[in-house]
Amino acid sequence: MYRSLFSRDVFAELDRMQQDMQRMLGWDASIRGVSRGGFPALNVGSAPQSVEVFVFAPGIDPSTIEVNLVRGVLSISAERKSDLPQEGPQLSLHIHERFDGRFRRVLSLPDDVDPDRVDAQYRDGVLHVSVKRRESALPRRIEVQ
Repeated sequence: MYRSLFSRDVFAELDRMQQDMQRMLGWDASIRGVSRGGFPALNVGSAPQSVEVFVFAPGIDPSTIEVNLVRGVLSISAERKSDLPQEGPQLSLHIHERFDGRFRRVLSLPDDVDPDRVDAQYRDGVLHVSVKRRESALPRRIEVQ
């Protein structure tokens, strides 16, 4: 009798409902907690000597990219121009999924980064920003006498 009222796996159904709610609210569960996403997509990693940021933004003129680091806050902004003709009597745009326009992403970096040692390179649609850590913050071996 109860089999017809409930799905075979109640917990799988609850998990699916939770994922649907997170998508509706703009939350994507990730291993590090809840991330909201955005454009462009980012990968941020930490190495012993640096913090590495990868920004996936194809189709951007490198001259429009601005990278600023102020008081431990890294901001990346740029503009992607639309390559579509303007809508008019000859063109009706039905689907427009590619982002165009100005964007800005802001990240808080750890306190041990050195604002004077930042390197940014844009190649093949990926902006790679490397922020070196301060020498005083790097691990070092202390000799015991």
